[in-house]
Amino acid sequence: MRVSWKWLKEYVDIPVNPADLADRLTMAGVAVEGLEEPGKGITNVVTGRIVKIEPHPNADKLVVCMVDTGEGELRQIVTGATNVREGHVVPVAVEGAHLAGGLVIKKARLRGVESRGMLCSGQELGLDPKTMPADQAHGIMILPGDTPIGLDIHPVIGLDDVILELDLTPNRGDCLSMIGVAREVAALFGTTLRFPETSVREVPAPTLEGRVRVDIADPDLCRRYVARLFTHVQVKPSPLWMQERLRAAGIRPISNIVDITNYVMMELGQPLHAFDYDTLKEGHIIVRRARPGEVIVSLDGVERRLTGEMLAITDPGGPVAVAGVMGGLATEVTDNTTTVLLESAWFHPVSIRRTSRALGLRSESSTRFEKGIDLEGCLTAANRAAHLLEKIGAGAVAGIVVDNYPQPAQRKTVIVRPERVGHVLGTDISPEETRDVLNRLGFGVKRADSGEILVDVPGHRVDIGLEIDLIEEVARLYGYNRIPATLPYGNTTRGARTREQVLLKRIKDLLAGCGLSEVITYSFTSPAVPDRFKVPAGSPLRQMIRLQNPLSEDQSVMRTMLLPGLVEVLQRNFNRRVTDGAIFEIGRVFLSREGEPLPEERPVLAMAAMGRLPGGWNRAGTPLDFYYLKGVLETLGERMGLGRLVFQPERENPAFHPGRTAYVQVNGERLGILGEIHPNVLENYGLDTRVTGCELDLQAFLSLAGAVPRYRPLPRFPAVERDLAVVVRRDIPAADVLRIIRKVGGHLLQSVQLFDVYEGEQIKEGHRSLAFALKFQAEDRTLTDEEVMAHTAAIAAALAKQLGAELRS
Repeated sequence: MRVSWKWLKEYVDIPVNPADLADRLTMAGVAVEGLEEPGKGITNVVTGRIVKIEPHPNADKLVVCMVDTGEGELRQIVTGATNVREGHVVPVAVEGAHLAGGLVIKKARLRGVESRGMLCSGQELGLDPKTMPADQAHGIMILPGDTPIGLDIHPVIGLDDVILELDLTPNRGDCLSMIGVAREVAALFGTTLRFPETSVREVPAPTLEGRVRVDIADPDLCRRYVARLFTHVQVKPSPLWMQERLRAAGIRPISNIVDITNYVMMELGQPLHAFDYDTLKEGHIIVRRARPGEVIVSLDGVERRLTGEMLAITDPGGPVAVAGVMGGLATEVTDNTTTVLLESAWFHPVSIRRTSRALGLRSESSTRFEKGIDLEGCLTAANRAAHLLEKIGAGAVAGIVVDNYPQPAQRKTVIVRPERVGHVLGTDISPEETRDVLNRLGFGVKRADSGEILVDVPGHRVDIGLEIDLIEEVARLYGYNRIPATLPYGNTTRGARTREQVLLKRIKDLLAGCGLSEVITYSFTSPAVPDRFKVPAGSPLRQMIRLQNPLSEDQSVMRTMLLPGLVEVLQRNFNRRVTDGAIFEIGRVFLSREGEPLPEERPVLAMAAMGRLPGGWNRAGTPLDFYYLKGVLETLGERMGLGRLVFQPERENPAFHPGRTAYVQVNGERLGILGEIHPNVLENYGLDTRVTGCELDLQAFLSLAGAVPRYRPLPRFPAVERDLAVVVRRDIPAADVLRIIRKVGGHLLQSVQLFDVYEGEQIKEGHRSLAFALKFQAEDRTLTDEEVMAHTAAIAAALAKQLGAELRS
């Protein structure tokens, strides 16, 4: 919110300078982000009238202007501007002038013709081109024809002002208006608030009597709608003083009618909208929910499709405005407009916020409706607009007003206990001080017989509903700096992480310890991802949730997989010659649910790796391949208490290499998939190196996680190691052999590890040799050779019986 110092002083006397006011407002909870002085550094610029314009003798794109600046003689100025005419009053920078951006004006010769100054645009005077009229945004600034010449430009166009930039919290929608800020200033300094004039001199309009009708079909979304009629309207530029104040507020002047609606919105906080009455069918306004599929072309020229949840302003022919957001192009006020129907209404904040987001359209109007406006102020704002219309001579105010107000507002009454105020704030504030603060803020205050304070909440403070809200009001006006610092007391609860948070932190620490780096990718992705990742037709992973207002087509849907995002990260690194790396991400995927408006958000753990990890068992580094991530998963399973993970071959998933992929299982429950990404998929991402990926259902993983492994002292008795080599059929997985060895080995078998796989001349066709290192150990004694041999023989016998394995001699 931009607050003009000059404009603000019209409503309240301010006994301090702008800098001190900014400090006082900030300390009272209305933060001032900065102060802006529009005319600072601009000197020697005056108003001047162009008396004569002649072509430049040596340049087709230049003209020579003779300008009267009130000095007694005409000043010759050469310009290339195309929007100036004889008789125009314009800002003139004379010799020695300083303009915005540090530009200094000197006497010069342009293509052989002397030029004693410069005609100025708004931008050269420090004004934002976006706040200039369309015909002056990139040309010379044209002042009203009755502007006296020879005046310093600062007071003429408001450069002698100071702008306060407010950074408001979401609950202070009442301060999105000059009156709202003035009310705060009056409360801070105990001065009187002056409200703007709303008196109206109405004229009869017998031909239009009974020709304005307002029906509210959805009173839950529109609690009040005021329509006021203006006749004999003459659309033209608004007065300079009004343009000046709108520019100070950051709004571009358009025309007198539109400027009045914006002026009242900035002044009172009530958005208004002006319709060309003659374009409304039968003069009939209907406020209703839009019908699905209805279309309206808004004032910005964009065709917008409405849904049944949006509130529309319609006539019998269809929508003429999107309620609270933007008007329609078909009913726009133009130069040909002679009769105007003014709208001043209250719309439901949540409805406006949802509509604005759904349409991707945010306006000054929607911003105020979203935060809540004063239901009681609709008619006041319409009358203020009528007063301004009459004041600037833009038309006549017809005595035709329709105020459809189905359920008049009931003011809230909140009870405040004086002792509670002191208890919450930790200081002694008397009941008299509490009542004084609330009175200064415009609350109705009465004292009950019990000593409590009964507070009537005015309509503009929609954020006040509880006693604690009013205590906060007392605190900020009393002064936070006056409240002494005290130590907290009372019962406290020690903060702690939940089980899930503890487990997630442990997972991240373990993965980082295994050499992986955490990444965070966007939840939004491209609809082309399922095709790139070879997701089968009909898979639920293809049912992606589309965003209503995406940033781009590449981020237009919600992801259903985490792994493609990691592959994109590796791709970006690979393209920058970083060919080694292992990464992981813990995030959510969004799966569509039939019949449900919201998707299922499923937590997922994904890992991806390529290249080599520096160090390890050879100079080239440890390969970041299938076995690396398999080892990471096994470590994770062991440290998280899941027990042993089982890896079952998977050959059907088209995204992975058919011979280097496995499903990950625990106790028969499938957790996810691990494997080398298929070369065809990698080709889609421009990668010509091997990439291994893994994606696990984190919710199932966490549900199976057990207790934290506890410390166990080192065994006192030595271990006995034996090697066991068996020949089995090639189609028997090593995991099946390991399972039998562990089962038969019993509690004495501390560990078993596969260390060699051999197929060669000594092994018969269709078979292979698997060699295991067995480690036996007892906690209470030293094992004898006979015990170890008996266990080894039992293991060999079990393998022979169940798998047909033979000992390799």
